[in-house]
Amino acid sequence: MDERLVVEVVGDRSADELRSLRDWLVAEEELRGRVRLESPPPEPGALGSVVEALTIALGPGGVATAAASVLISWLRRRTGDISLKATWPDGTSTELNVTNVKGLDVTEVQRMTAELSRSLAPADDRDIGDAS
Repeated sequence: MDERLVVEVVGDRSADELRSLRDWLVAEEELRGRVRLESPPPEPGALGSVVEALTIALGPGGVATAAASVLISWLRRRTGDISLKATWPDGTSTELNVTNVKGLDVTEVQRMTAELSRSLAPADDRDIGDAS
């Protein structure tokens, strides 16, 4: 069974940013069918609900690395600062606050992708490896 990672964008235009991130993620073949926008039921009398998060079903076969790579690429296209929070079903979470991602060099992008990939890996894999 795949673990589901919940991703939230914190700040202005969070629903629009989540929709944009979803579009980027589903464009990646390995992630197609694994990404879903999450909305609470609409309030009585409201026309619809607001997107609050997106879920990614992660599993074996490099899915976490693909998600991390797409996420970094997406972040590099953002203007200004952006904050993301990724939460696992067990309650553990990773927060990513990014400023000036556009200006990162290739080495920093690779480091950030590897770090994010480790944090997105299924729980059993996150506990393996060095603790640095």
